[in-house]
Amino acid sequence: MPANFRFPRSSRDLTKTHKIAVAGVAALGAASLAFTAVPGQAQTTTTADAVAAAPAQIASAPAKQVKASVTDQLAGASVKIQQIDAKKQAAAKQKAQAAAKKAAAEATAKRKAEAARQAKQAASRSAQRPQMQTVAASTSYGNNLDGWIRQALDIMKQHNIPGSYSGLHRNIMRESSGNPMAINNWDINAINGIPSKGLLQVIDPTFNTYHVPGTSKNIYDPVANITAAANYAAHRYGSIDNVNSAY
Repeated sequence: MPANFRFPRSSRDLTKTHKIAVAGVAALGAASLAFTAVPGQAQTTTTADAVAAAPAQIASAPAKQVKASVTDQLAGASVKIQQIDAKKQAAAKQKAQAAAKKAAAEATAKRKAEAARQAKQAASRSAQRPQMQTVAASTSYGNNLDGWIRQALDIMKQHNIPGSYSGLHRNIMRESSGNPMAINNWDINAINGIPSKGLLQVIDPTFNTYHVPGTSKNIYDPVANITAAANYAAHRYGSIDNVNSAY
């Protein structure tokens, strides 16, 4: 009991019996605190030793639990980060694929548009070309063998009839010597009543069958005679250029 503590003067002093009783109680309490009984043959430990050991055991379990909890949280966060990265990569891949698909579609559309434009231009030029050739044919040829051959060649081109200037000129000179009014009255055709006529010595049935539209119906017309004969030669020989004798 502290030295500066005093019972009030009104209280009585403890008797000797009381002092003995208090001392006995204190002793029993100290004894109960000093020793602990361990079942079986285990050794007894002092309260001081138990108290010293207990905090370490109590403290170690929470530390392990905290460490495990932190590790689990870090692992979970790492998994979430990986999932987010995977989603970002997948989204970027899809975006790139969509952009590539769009670019390919645009390129295809451009090619189709360009092809359509070129086809339209080609058709327009094709539609204009015959008219231009007809105008040229009607205004630029002389009334002679050279002019007749050149005019016939332009008309033949309009109708896709093959033949060259030299091929026509060579056969004309052999058949009629360049005379548009020439007629053969002695060969087999003449005997049969259908003599060969004109620059390229064409018989009437052949002229009528292979007559080229837009030319005269007169078999003696130089241009009409040349184009009909060239048309016939194209069907039978491939071209008037392939004819080198009577045909």
